[in-house]
Amino acid sequence: MGQEYGADQIQILEGLEAVRKRPGMYIGSTSLKGLHHLVYEIVDNSVDEALAGFCTEIQVFINEDNSIKVIDNGRGIPVGINHKAGLPAVEVVFTILHAGGKFGGGGYKVSGGLHGVGASVVNALSEWLEVVIHSDDGNRYMQRYERGKVMYPLKKIGTTDHTGTEVTFLPDKEIFEETVFDYDTLKTRLREMAFLTKGIRIILTDRREEKEKVRIFHYEGGIKEYVTYLNKNKDPLYEQIIYCEGSKNDVYVEVAMQHNDGFNENCYSFVNNITTPEGGTHLAGFKNALTKTFNDYARSQKILKENEQNLSGEDIREGLTAIISIKIGEPQFEGQTKQKLGNSEARGAVESVVSEQLTYFLEQNPAVAKMICEKAILAQRARDAARKARDLTRRKTALESMSLPGKLADCSDKDPKNCEIYIVEGDSAGGSAKTARSRATQAILPLRGKILNVEKSRLDKILVNNEIKAMITAFGTGISDDFDITKLRYHKIIIMTDADVDGAHISTLLLTFLYRFMPQLIKGGYVYLAQPPLYKIEKNKGVWYAYSDDELNRILMEIGRDNNNKIQRYKGLGEMDPEQLWETTMDPEKRILLRVTMDEESESEIDVTFTTLMGDKVEPRREFIEANAKFVRNLDI
Repeated sequence: MGQEYGADQIQILEGLEAVRKRPGMYIGSTSLKGLHHLVYEIVDNSVDEALAGFCTEIQVFINEDNSIKVIDNGRGIPVGINHKAGLPAVEVVFTILHAGGKFGGGGYKVSGGLHGVGASVVNALSEWLEVVIHSDDGNRYMQRYERGKVMYPLKKIGTTDHTGTEVTFLPDKEIFEETVFDYDTLKTRLREMAFLTKGIRIILTDRREEKEKVRIFHYEGGIKEYVTYLNKNKDPLYEQIIYCEGSKNDVYVEVAMQHNDGFNENCYSFVNNITTPEGGTHLAGFKNALTKTFNDYARSQKILKENEQNLSGEDIREGLTAIISIKIGEPQFEGQTKQKLGNSEARGAVESVVSEQLTYFLEQNPAVAKMICEKAILAQRARDAARKARDLTRRKTALESMSLPGKLADCSDKDPKNCEIYIVEGDSAGGSAKTARSRATQAILPLRGKILNVEKSRLDKILVNNEIKAMITAFGTGISDDFDITKLRYHKIIIMTDADVDGAHISTLLLTFLYRFMPQLIKGGYVYLAQPPLYKIEKNKGVWYAYSDDELNRILMEIGRDNNNKIQRYKGLGEMDPEQLWETTMDPEKRILLRVTMDEESESEIDVTFTTLMGDKVEPRREFIEANAKFVRNLDI
């Protein structure tokens, strides 16, 4: 007989139980991303104090036990009794969902903690949390919670000569898959917060090693300095940062931008300091203003002749780095992920402020205006050439009835969910892979030599490169504006290169191409890196494969180190016979694949990394390699 389902089977989750039962609903996931989200929720509350004009410094400590302490010099969470709840206000903030100063417009005009659930959610998902308030009555107060439960009433623990809040918490191992904080992840987000809140001082201290790591983020120039930071390894087209600021219909607008001599557009948008990876009305307003203002200027100055077509927004934004940051009282977000702003008043406010101030800037700086217009005209010509190349490809495709590249060994299964394509460097490795593969589901596309570095090329040049054309045709999705994920022919795109410096370089070139022109493939989780073994160990007819030096040492410890071992170091995939390649790198039952992922929240940092690695400047690349060499496990030079 089935289980009963009556009125008493409907569960009511008391207090913070709902958060512990369904943490993903409140912080997105219980992975590392969710873990770091806890820190942002607490820091956001301190930033809200700064936005309201009451806080100038925030300190964040990663303690030895991996707990987090956040200290600010704001007003301090109120300690008086909240008469509706009959409890001290601080206890309400940490133990009751949807309680805080962000509802009803009384406490904060704008706030970053969008849903007002931050403090209570962090409390619910922590093994323990302690809050200390430096109150304006001259006293210090403290309360401790364990897994969201109050351990004792708010108590006075001494006196103080300043105001502020200290929150210390230890994430709960019962909830999170991993509870070790990553210093670089926190550093990236805190730096971004400091850029977006001009004048605030954020100090990050990692106490987990013998020598403390300390970073101070403080930018009086705010988002102007953010643009300078993002363009630091690029060559700006002009020295000034174009800056627009103003308020319209209760929306505060701040925009900073600068073109560089590259070809990639990098526009990042924020609402109340929260990133909006999918843009929304504020970004649309910015783009409209930019396109109209530049076309009006180019026409008035006769840079565009009467018979010439208008510049498209894409042409004008080629090589543009821009930050669009707005503050708004009641942000409304669209879509499941809440990453796209929907407020219609934001579009009009941004459009109005940018149009007016950009027009003034162009009139005051004719030399800069002319440079930007000329770059846009070159981009327009290249776009026309790229369109012709695409049209030609489409016509050819129609005539040749979807002909695939000649060197592609395709698979017989036609369901993309079952299919994978190996991008392999060189003909010899390609030959081994073609023999080794499972013909039903595994396709092989060998590439000759290193593909074009797309970081230094416009789309028209990229579309005539044979290796890139072969990939675009094989994937089936089209590229750039024509990209259509539903036409993807393989749900696993696997980059398989030698485990040496050249192989790493080819992998980076391929990832740069995918990131710049088909980022949806990475965001969708379709891109992987194969992991071929580094060593083959033979002893007494037994065979072992090692994928790292550590694994090699572990195997040798187990089987004993002696002269009977024949250890082979693989220099390249071509050295493996098809059986070995299948067994170690291609057999779905045994292989190791690394999925390439992309955190949209740190997209600006990803851009800086690609520019550093693949751009023209040598010095930043050398510094990056020196700083990160310690993370490379196996490198033959």
